[in-house]
Amino acid sequence: MAKTESRMMPLATPAPDFALPDTDGATVRLADFRGREALVVAFICNHCPFVKHIADELARVGHDALDRGAGMVAINANDIENYPDDGPERMAEEKAARGYPFPYLLDADQSVAHAYGATCTPDFFVFDRDLCLVYRGRFDDSSPGKDTPVTGDALRQALDQVLSGQPVTVAQRPSLGCNIKWRPGNEPAA
Repeated sequence: MAKTESRMMPLATPAPDFALPDTDGATVRLADFRGREALVVAFICNHCPFVKHIADELARVGHDALDRGAGMVAINANDIENYPDDGPERMAEEKAARGYPFPYLLDADQSVAHAYGATCTPDFFVFDRDLCLVYRGRFDDSSPGKDTPVTGDALRQALDQVLSGQPVTVAQRPSLGCNIKWRPGNEPAA
């Protein structure tokens, strides 16, 4: 299991646009989330042990976020030719099995992952009402094999602060996970 850290997009960056298919075939766009008090964008996949480690709590965070009026979306940017477990059918199965209440989108050409500077799974981005970045990084301090409970506390605290109109003061540390599985020749520049 190779560990990769996220790149940490600069704060205040506007959310890069996207229009991607959900597991049911519907196209979900960034514009669909305008007017929300917050938007969480999570880069995940099905087979990554770091994502599997937090998946149940991620579903709970998703329910909590949506119940409070925030938007949330997960994006899978892995190369599905070489990693078929991350393909659309398996994504639909994973969404149903985990109870993800948010759209789970496929970034087949990996352009959205490039636009966000996403490098690993999981990788989290929180945007405010104006769709400007206020948090990026970890879900919490847990990871596979580490004796730390999975709570989602870093993401939850950032979301709580945004939804209550406060500046985000939670520590912003790079996310740690598996590298995104880039299509040959599509790797990001170093």
